[in-house]
Amino acid sequence: MRIVLQRVGWGRVRVGEETLAEIRRGFVILVGVGQEDTQAEADWLAEKCAGLRIFEDQEGKTNLSIGDVEGQAIVVSQFTLYADTRKGRRPSFIRAALPESAEPLVRHFAERLAALGVPTQAGRFGADMQVEINNDGPFTLVLERNPGGEDT
Repeated sequence: MRIVLQRVGWGRVRVGEETLAEIRRGFVILVGVGQEDTQAEADWLAEKCAGLRIFEDQEGKTNLSIGDVEGQAIVVSQFTLYADTRKGRRPSFIRAALPESAEPLVRHFAERLAALGVPTQAGRFGADMQVEINNDGPFTLVLERNPGGEDT
């Protein structure tokens, strides 16, 4: 699984005029699922996100987790994180999981994050969403957990 995590001052996800999710301080997390990913990767990444100390304390040091600042999260499925652009001009998505495999893992990731105490909202799988992000910092991290435990 691949994640792009952005620390935000606020974030919102809409489909047309319908607001699906809206938060103030916290994370907007874009989640890509690979063909061989399992719940183990989703669990590991959820725990990693919940524990990351990337919010500033009173001294301006990044010492606080999302729970410490009572932040919230929005989880958005993003299969394009598995784009292969090495050849030609059109990305290939052959390494991305099929929707019937990816959707349950994205949902599991969001549920696990919520179970870890992070109030979590989500986009709509497969929908044409508008994601609004007020990146705080900017502070953006790319996290990956490959099947078998290799992480970055």
